[in-house]
Amino acid sequence: MTVPMSVIISTYNSPLWLEKVLWGYSVQTHRDFEIVIADDGSTDETRQLIDSMQTQTGLPITHVWQRDLGFRKCRILNKSILQARNEYLVFTDGDCIPRKDFLAVHAHRAQKGHFLSGSYCKLPLSISDAIQQEDILTGNCFNFLWLQERGLRTSRKNMKLVANGHWARLLNACTLTKCTFKGSNASAWRSDVLAVNGFDEQLSYGGEDREFGARLINLGVRPRHVRYDAILVHLDHDRSYAHGKQIRDNRRHRIQVEKRKIIATDHGISQLRGEHPAQ
Repeated sequence: MTVPMSVIISTYNSPLWLEKVLWGYSVQTHRDFEIVIADDGSTDETRQLIDSMQTQTGLPITHVWQRDLGFRKCRILNKSILQARNEYLVFTDGDCIPRKDFLAVHAHRAQKGHFLSGSYCKLPLSISDAIQQEDILTGNCFNFLWLQERGLRTSRKNMKLVANGHWARLLNACTLTKCTFKGSNASAWRSDVLAVNGFDEQLSYGGEDREFGARLINLGVRPRHVRYDAILVHLDHDRSYAHGKQIRDNRRHRIQVEKRKIIATDHGISQLRGEHPAQ
């Protein structure tokens, strides 16, 4: 299935990680896509990196930036959705390197009336630092044995790296993990995203993506797993912006959204139309 995609990548002051991620997109087997960088107030170093990578890779990249006024990921995602040119949107983060078939899986599994939910394999900081451009271009950083030699611990979660074909489809069907919208690895039709008015800008870090997915489900959009075939490796980093109270507040809000079958937020994309993107 040929699906033109807009890949929306969130980032904040992590140009070294973002560079590795963009090298991953430079070798995707599915080529009909653009990249929209949702930048929540990074310094000029990130802009310079994006300009350099666009020249080196030829990737079509749109950089959507807003001032740094604290954690406003939902707002920059909504701005980036408005800038996206294609009808199918893939959401991910600037610390998640995609395997070369990542977009091909999302394109193949895309279906009207559904959104797709994936996962990632989390790497320790030592391996995250060690991964070089060549490791991404050759696919070594997705090879379980290569990672194990560099200190990756054995875990059932690493099954994502070794499952393929029929085995991956079987695991997707059998997993007991709830199929929720995960902002690091998910995709949806733009029309459905607009119907729920995008992300709720009242929410800070902690489950804001899952709340968005709850409203998609309330709309009638059904979730499907791509947990074992749309593969990313997640680079380690500090999460100083994570606060327990915010996470608990977001969870309480999501539960109310689910109970009350709320579809559209009052604090989403509609309030941005006509606003300058950098505000």
